[in-house]
Amino acid sequence: MIWLWLSATCMVTTAIVHSALGYRRLIVPLLRSEAGPLADPLTRRIIRFAWHATSVLMMISAAAVAWPGTPKILLVAIGAAWLATGVFNAVYTRGRHIAWPALSASGLCALIGALT
Repeated sequence: MIWLWLSATCMVTTAIVHSALGYRRLIVPLLRSEAGPLADPLTRRIIRFAWHATSVLMMISAAAVAWPGTPKILLVAIGAAWLATGVFNAVYTRGRHIAWPALSASGLCALIGALT
């Protein structure tokens, strides 16, 4: 059970950092450019919404992992998805993106918790 709580804690931390730091360092500068599709206010709102919706989904994932009685297969699926996302992020960015360790750790802890 401790592994599942550790996974959920990593997921919540990742969501908070993603929502706050990522928004400030990536989305705000991106939205300052009003060239091309970013000139459309609807596109700008969708980008802002999607960014924070991702963080909400991370929190829901954390709740599912920490929830007592969550089916083992769901825990495995969530853990595998987080781990795969972290590994892909590491490979794709050549390790330069700060999120890959947190994503990978979240998934690995969920898998360990599900399989022990």
